[in-house]
Amino acid sequence: MKLKTNYLALILIPVILILGLTLLYTQSRSQVNLGKEKEVKETAQNTVRAIISTTYGDIELALWPDLAPKTVQNFTKLAGEGFYTDTYFHRVIPDFMIQGGCPNTKDKDRSNDGQGDPGYKFEDECYADGDIITGKLNTEEEAELVWSQIIVPHMQQNRTPNPQIASIVKSCQEARSMQPLMEQTVEFYQQTCEYTEPVRAKILKAPVLYGAIAMANSGPNTNGSQFFIVTKKEGTPWLNGKHTVFGEVKSGMDVVHEIEQLPRDQRDNPNPENQAYITGISFPK
Repeated sequence: MKLKTNYLALILIPVILILGLTLLYTQSRSQVNLGKEKEVKETAQNTVRAIISTTYGDIELALWPDLAPKTVQNFTKLAGEGFYTDTYFHRVIPDFMIQGGCPNTKDKDRSNDGQGDPGYKFEDECYADGDIITGKLNTEEEAELVWSQIIVPHMQQNRTPNPQIASIVKSCQEARSMQPLMEQTVEFYQQTCEYTEPVRAKILKAPVLYGAIAMANSGPNTNGSQFFIVTKKEGTPWLNGKHTVFGEVKSGMDVVHEIEQLPRDQRDNPNPENQAYITGISFPK
């Protein structure tokens, strides 16, 4: 019985540490090189014009294939196949956003709205690679990069993680800070965790601003077909880096705001008699 207890402890300790520090990381996380998102966005020269036709009017978009090529390709492919036709905006929250793109809205069961996808998932395109980080960790942002790229995978992949790494993670959890992580160099973590890839800064490609169209998801790299359009005038900075922004509304925000204000149920799903259906998506030149 004692051996079994010790065995379970070895499994549970890294899991508990990961969960504890993940909460800390989420609470304290700031965007690395956030000030460069305009620089990255300005490199996006090409746009794809798209018009979402709805029962409340048209919403014209400018999509950004240079910033989010896989996301734009996925959206245009699904739209061209008629995937979005006859779906409706199933989640509308005033002063926040409207969300659509769920194929489940085509059936009569409202309880499964928001749970559908095209049958696959694909990765986020929120960041561009920045400079390689080496030597001493000078900022919490650099520590967060080491945490996400090296520490978390090491703890998740090893039933008995390196004791030095486990101790540092525990210290961070107890301190509710990344500071204990910053007492070692990048090279220390690479060597100790047998991580051979370079650690690169991440530059946010585009923030989640008013009028942005972004992918809805259930966590990192779980994009499918659902998307949302931001209606909050100040934008939603807490979503930066969590949802791929792949374009913006060029005209028709009045339509977006009308949909945003539709009478809705407790799940923020507009009442059946008020549904805003997508009647088609076109790509005029």
